[in-house]
Amino acid sequence: MTVIELSILAGSAFLLGIIALWKRKSPAQLRHLPALACLSHLLGLSVEDGTRLHVSLGNGSLLNPHGASALAGLAMLRHITERTSVSDKPPLASTGDPLFGILAQDTLQAGYQAVAANELYSHTTGRITGLSPFGYAAGAMNISQDEDVSGTILIGHFGSEAALLADSSERANIAMIGASDNLVGQAVLFANSQDVLIGEDLFSAGAYLGAGVSHLASLTLQDILRWLIILVLLGGAAAKFIGII
Repeated sequence: MTVIELSILAGSAFLLGIIALWKRKSPAQLRHLPALACLSHLLGLSVEDGTRLHVSLGNGSLLNPHGASALAGLAMLRHITERTSVSDKPPLASTGDPLFGILAQDTLQAGYQAVAANELYSHTTGRITGLSPFGYAAGAMNISQDEDVSGTILIGHFGSEAALLADSSERANIAMIGASDNLVGQAVLFANSQDVLIGEDLFSAGAYLGAGVSHLASLTLQDILRWLIILVLLGGAAAKFIGII
């Protein structure tokens, strides 16, 4: 068994332990993230106004590390679907990867099934808008402009093409929340959106939206691993300074 496999097993076991502890704890106290507070407002507003939300999962592939951010987006999409199931217009999901297109449709359907409203689901609400980064962005732009959208949530793998989506939302006067695992995408979204999630904050959306104990536990595990990395770096620097290594 390789070191990576051992690390995955150890991390999984640790996460299960944290989940068990979370179930016995009082409600978590999470720090304020303006972007996720804005998302909660958009959810209520879309139901009241009879408009829809557009969740854009980016163009990352499920078969490489870039897919992790889109998986976080799917968790958010599931919760959004459940919360807006009573709306006249269901949420839409767009992606640039065929596998994530299938998963988006399945997630939307599962959201309706969870609230016993499966008859309201339409497979056309999960769409593949293009297979190249800019082709995907061009197709997703049309959704924001032509589908009576009141809010766009970008959460996934985005590069410089995120500027097209941000510009489209601004021209249509649509609120936008952005998150990307790509530094270029983060920079573009930070410059073009008032509400942006930086770094690993994109993986915390499920916890803030009440998606389950596992999401809260994952935040705790992230903090623990972050401190372990800091301690290792400090220990290595100290060892180098005193001449051990």
